[in-house]
Amino acid sequence: MGRVTTVLIVEDELKITRLVRDYLEQAGFAVLEAADGQAALSLARSQRPDMIVLDLGLPGIDGLDVTRRLRETSSVPIIMVTARTEETDRIVGLELGADDYLTKPFSPKELVARIRAVLRRADATMGGGEMVRAGPMTIDIPKRRVTIGDGDVSLTATEFDVLLALARHPGRIYTRAQLLDLVHGVSFQSYERSIDAHIKNIRRKIEPDPSRPVYVLTVYGVGYKFADA
Repeated sequence: MGRVTTVLIVEDELKITRLVRDYLEQAGFAVLEAADGQAALSLARSQRPDMIVLDLGLPGIDGLDVTRRLRETSSVPIIMVTARTEETDRIVGLELGADDYLTKPFSPKELVARIRAVLRRADATMGGGEMVRAGPMTIDIPKRRVTIGDGDVSLTATEFDVLLALARHPGRIYTRAQLLDLVHGVSFQSYERSIDAHIKNIRRKIEPDPSRPVYVLTVYGVGYKFADA
């Protein structure tokens, strides 16, 4: 019998926590709970969950700060949940390294589907020994590992898949909707700008000068491409 996947729910509203916990347990996940940011950080470090569902509006240390601190040492998949309607809050969270987001009120069934989609990306293995070399990078697909020279590049599951999609076909232009479809399996107009946040993160990690990218290029009015070989 395989290991049970553990999800940490970080939410200060008990009613929402119970609802999400019930759906996740019915879906076969083990569940940990934290009602504030400090407890979330402690549990994340001690229990090492496979996924974190993180509310942004937490008492004390808010969800953005939790994400920032987690990303200093961990690439654990994070799905943000927030009642905030400002797009800037969601984009900041994605730029800090969250993999996906939902806004309240949300369907628990959709949350379960999002969790499974992100975990599939994080755990995906493809073909024996397939490698992609693009620019200065080597992308080891089965190991989901990116290296530049002798150094590893730490990417979230979503960042890895966006980079891989672009690097597989240098020079090919992808719209935001196409990239979303490739990494999420579905494209939503309201989420297309989230790709920009992931691109910004990728550039920060792989470009010599992120403000003047030479590998992941913007095609204005269309989308993005990886530089021609």
